[in-house]
Amino acid sequence: MPLSDVEVRVLGALVEKDRTTPDAYPLSSQALVTACNQRTNRDPISTYHLQEVTEAAFRLRERGFAATVQDVSDRVPKHRHQLHRTLGVDELEVSLLAVLMLRGPQTPGELRARIERYRVPSDHGSVEAALRGLAERSSPLVVNLGRAPGQSQDRWRHTLGSDETRLRPRVRPAAEHEQARVDSEEGARGVGDPAEFETRLAALERRVAALEAALHDRRGPDA
Repeated sequence: MPLSDVEVRVLGALVEKDRTTPDAYPLSSQALVTACNQRTNRDPISTYHLQEVTEAAFRLRERGFAATVQDVSDRVPKHRHQLHRTLGVDELEVSLLAVLMLRGPQTPGELRARIERYRVPSDHGSVEAALRGLAERSSPLVVNLGRAPGQSQDRWRHTLGSDETRLRPRVRPAAEHEQARVDSEEGARGVGDPAEFETRLAALERRVAALEAALHDRRGPDA
């Protein structure tokens, strides 16, 4: 069963804090709410409430994606992810999944820049190799969306969510882009050329006049 939007956000936030602020990890429920709703490194920005986040953490725990722990020194229970064990992913793969969960579809270059905070060694080649590996699993964890208009690299998204296609722009194939450009140019020429417009209008007027004359002849002079 796919994860809901809030479950994806909770899971991504847990991985991010594990990698970027390990001293403050695992997270209390209130800290997890703050992590989910922070204004940076999130797309879209969310306003989840405590109950939504704690319920999402419970569902993730039931499915093995997260765990709730409480050490003797902890005043409240805290949450941690279990992606390494549940999905069998390494440090680079789990970091890429987290950024995709928190920021939506991205190119390898964007992902490479954004996982620098995660303190995992990577370069462009290793990022692309990791994405291909995640996509080639028997149950793919990422999918290649192709190139968006104006971009030179393919975009990737994770497959953990319930409806990831809803928020992404449609990516046209190159041939469709070219046909759209040709149609647009032809349409612009047709509308923007006054001489061509007058010629077409005159032809239509002659055709209407001929039809009216033929109709008059069929009805007779007294019609």
